[in-house]
This record gives sequence, C-alpha cells and structure tokens, in this order.
Amino acid sequence: MVKEAFGTSVEIEYAVDLTKDKNGRASFYLLQIKPLVGSGGGYNIDPKKIDRDKSFLISNHSMGNGKIDNIRDVLFISPQDFDNARTEEMAQEIDEINDEMLKKGKKYILIGPGRWGTRDKFIGVPVVWPQISQAGVIVEVSLPDFPLDASLGSHFFHNVTSMNVGYFSINHADPEEMIDWQKLSKQKIVKKGRFFTHVCFDSKIVIRMDGKKRIAVIDCK
Repeated sequence: MVKEAFGTSVEIEYAVDLTKDKNGRASFYLLQIKPLVGSGGGYNIDPKKIDRDKSFLISNHSMGNGKIDNIRDVLFISPQDFDNARTEEMAQEIDEINDEMLKKGKKYILIGPGRWGTRDKFIGVPVVWPQISQAGVIVEVSLPDFPLDASLGSHFFHNVTSMNVGYFSINHADPEEMIDWQKLSKQKIVKKGRFFTHVCFDSKIVIRMDGKKRIAVIDCK
C-alpha cells in the first residue's frame, strides 16, 4: 500500500507491541517510511578495482548513487579538534561557513565524527539542514574513543534524497573503509576555524557512489 502511494520502493521502520488487547490483537506501529530513490541508472563500482592510493575516502556504508565531479572544497573536523562537549559550538561554526559557501554558490564535502543532525549533542554535531545546506556529500566518521551509530541521513532524509546528496559512514575499525586525514591536511587551506578546517583541492575530486552495493569512493589525483 505504501509503495503504491509513494510510486516507488520504500524502506519501513516499525515497532511491534505483542501485548494483546481484549480482542487478542497485537499492535504494529509505523515509525518511519523512506522512499528508495536514485539518480538515473545504476552506477557500478568494482571493489577489486578501487585504487586506495588515489582515494582519500572509501565507505562500504553509503547512501546515494552516481558520480559527482564538480566539488573541490572539503570542510572537516580532524580527530584532534573534536570535543563532543562542544558540538553546539561546532554547529554554529559550520552555520557561518555554510552561509559563506551559499553566497559563493559553492558545494562542499562535509566530514566529521559522530552523527550529523542528532538531537543528542554528545554523539554528534546537532545541526539542522539549513546549517549544512551547501553540503554535496556528508560523511559520518567514528574514532577509536568515539564509536559511531551511523544515521545515514535519517534526520533530514527528504533533503538528502531529493537533492541526491551523498551520505557516507566511515568505521575506523573496518580495514575495508578509510579516510586519509593526512592527505586532507596537505591540501590548500582556505580557512582554519576553531573546529573546522576548510581546504580546496587544486586537482579534480571524483565522488563515485554505487547505490546497490552501498560503496562510495572519493578519488583525487
């Protein structure tokens, strides 16, 4: 019924209460419904052909499909600059940077520890969508002392899907996944804030997303 209403396949989150009422019926609750949409045809990534030397990010838990090659700016919180007691300050800082990028009409890749858009300020940065609206790709990262319960955009899912924003999760303990902080730090610094570093790549960045395998790769020369 829901698939027919949306006109596409859907993902449903639900809960069941097996306590029966006086008629012997249990309760089924719909918690969240997400349309499964993609941009154009399927984009295929062969894991065996990924060149880790050319990549600065690889995720096996991603959302999005297709190829993006018109972004060169990256905003990130490095592990040493992250403090989960100060995430509200981080949200304010990214809000100001996002306004600057909006005025310039530029998109960026956003990378940081924990869950973006969470209401619990201790497990991620509690932004709302207008504060990161220029992000073309959003990345949630775990750290050795800061595990990640990935959201994959559940807090602003409609914006992510309708705008085809890539949403990636990186588990530091997964040998198949990676983010090269050193390569990021070597890029041209546009601005260094209290928490965020804004860098711009001189060479082209290519973002590839395989929606079926949930693999995402960001390559740079």
